[in-house]
Amino acid sequence: MTGILPITLEDATKVVQVFLYGGKEYVCVMKLHGDVKEEQIKPVLKEFEDEIYQRPPLRSSVKRQLRTRRIYYIDYLEVDGRNVLFKVGCEAGTYIRKLCFDIGEILGVGAHMQELRRTRSGPFTETSATRVTLHDVAYWFGEWEEKKDEAILHKFIEPMENALVLLPKIVVRDSAVDALCHGANLTAPGVLSVGSGIEKGSILGIFTLKGEAVALAKALASTEEMLDLKHGAVAGLQRVLMPRGTYPRVWKTGSGA
Repeated sequence: MTGILPITLEDATKVVQVFLYGGKEYVCVMKLHGDVKEEQIKPVLKEFEDEIYQRPPLRSSVKRQLRTRRIYYIDYLEVDGRNVLFKVGCEAGTYIRKLCFDIGEILGVGAHMQELRRTRSGPFTETSATRVTLHDVAYWFGEWEEKKDEAILHKFIEPMENALVLLPKIVVRDSAVDALCHGANLTAPGVLSVGSGIEKGSILGIFTLKGEAVALAKALASTEEMLDLKHGAVAGLQRVLMPRGTYPRVWKTGSGA
């Protein structure tokens, strides 16, 4: 497989779990095991645009149990003999080789995945401004080692916040930040603004007014409920991203953020 592979460094490794929830997009070459007319292929691909059942293949890194995954879209691109090219947007954890197998079963001829390219992972795409190859990384890192100019690092390393752009967000007061950095749950008085569409139990990002990532948290209430709350916890911390002491301490021991 080729294509997009997000790589995190140092403290940014804490946001890797975000990619478990982010959608993926692939361009796939599927090899049919028999001859099928083009007009038969297109409607069968569209049948899979829904929540589907999948059991991970034998060669996989997860337990082989039946589970559901959502296919957001499958766009037919072209066919060349028995090679079918299509683009698929799907929920994380979808096995495209299993998808190809199932498509082949519906077509009645069998099929397998011939080639696969990941064109999107979460917020990162092949057209992202700072997308780089491993050769680019090696070159720019060599330049940085020679010149020690931090501006060079920005040519191939993005801010951690860029990995969180698709997450629902809560912006907090500066006075709440250090308490959160010490692991306190976020309470209503510390909230300045709440993103739309937050559901209870969903993962969200907590940010400062400057757009700095403070922590990942699990919502304890929906957007509408948070807006009505005056007291009490609104989010339980899952992972602290900002170092302690970045913002001044203005809280007392035992108080919430």
